[in-house]
Amino acid sequence: MERKQPPPAPPPATRRKGAAPSRKWLVVPAAGEPREAELGKHRIMEMTGVPTRDLRVLDPDLASPSTILVRERAVVVNLEHVKAIVTATEALVLDSNNPLLGPFHKDLHARVASPDVSSTGSATVRSNEPEQGEGNGPTVALCVAGSAKTLPFELKVLEVCLEHTCKCLESETLALEKEAYPALDKLTSKVSRLNLEHVRHIKNRLVALSGRVQKFRDELEHLLDDDMDMSEMYLTRKLAFHGFTETLSRVDSNKYASTDHDEKEEEDRNDETDTGRESSAYVKPDIEELEMLAEAYFVQIDGTLNKLYNLREYVDDTEDYINIMLDEKQNQLLQMGVLLSTATVVVTAGIVVVSLFGMNIHIELMNDPETDEEARIKNIKFWETTCGTVAGCLAIYLLAIYAGKRSKILH
Repeated sequence: MERKQPPPAPPPATRRKGAAPSRKWLVVPAAGEPREAELGKHRIMEMTGVPTRDLRVLDPDLASPSTILVRERAVVVNLEHVKAIVTATEALVLDSNNPLLGPFHKDLHARVASPDVSSTGSATVRSNEPEQGEGNGPTVALCVAGSAKTLPFELKVLEVCLEHTCKCLESETLALEKEAYPALDKLTSKVSRLNLEHVRHIKNRLVALSGRVQKFRDELEHLLDDDMDMSEMYLTRKLAFHGFTETLSRVDSNKYASTDHDEKEEEDRNDETDTGRESSAYVKPDIEELEMLAEAYFVQIDGTLNKLYNLREYVDDTEDYINIMLDEKQNQLLQMGVLLSTATVVVTAGIVVVSLFGMNIHIELMNDPETDEEARIKNIKFWETTCGTVAGCLAIYLLAIYAGKRSKILH
């Protein structure tokens, strides 16, 4: 019998074409040390509940504008090079090896590691914290009641993102101002191709930076105008409220099992009333901390935008001044052209006189002198004719210039 050959070995497993590759994320938990992890798109969706279309905003290959998206379990933050997903328990920061994010990582770790301090803009606020040994119970209760002064974890991360973005845009604005004003002053003193090219490059950077700052400001303004979005950003409060509601439902179900039908209906009505009150308290929570936080950075970024507007006006004023200078030069050239044209006309008149005398006609001036006296007289008449022609041309020229100035054609 012939031995059957074993089937060929299957090819090595390869990544399916079109599958999303894993990216390196910096995971910053609310309690613990940050760590780096390779996470794929589906794993991120399971952890945060963020849909795929929102993850596209964080794609570094796509030039997405500044955006803050509020979802049920997370907040998607895309501010300049800061791309993060914030939940109630941890923050995921994309592109952790980016050198521009070094200061951001340090500030984020320091802010999360010190929950008793919260800085808004340049002000530092000392928050109230429970005593050691009390645990997290009182803090959660205060968060549900909406009276806690301690910023929740998600707002601390959002504060670091806003602060870092404002600092980056402010530093770029200051650097652009430091380069732009001397270049514009140099251009006004000497208009050259090199200076014009430098100013053109500065203006392109100014337009791009103004657009980025304007988009960031509009995003903060949209957030401040929408109270519901700000209330949905309290993820810790939302998580604590859901847990409290589930516990209350279990207790009520056990209590309903040991009562009569009438008592059950009455307690059901009371429970609906309490739940309605709790829901209304959740729908309209205390958003004072987030509102103050967003307003502080809104004022800061608005000041940065005003600096860019002032620089833009200075550029426009410089352009107007350069155009006025060029118009003045053009007017001077036109006047010079008028003067030269007038001189050409006058010289042409002299040439006409010379041409008349150069004709082959018999006049006394053209006859050959027979004696020395006649030669002398002929020479005198020649110079009289020449000087008279030149004087007449000069008089006509001066008369034309006087007429141009009298009519304000020439200055």
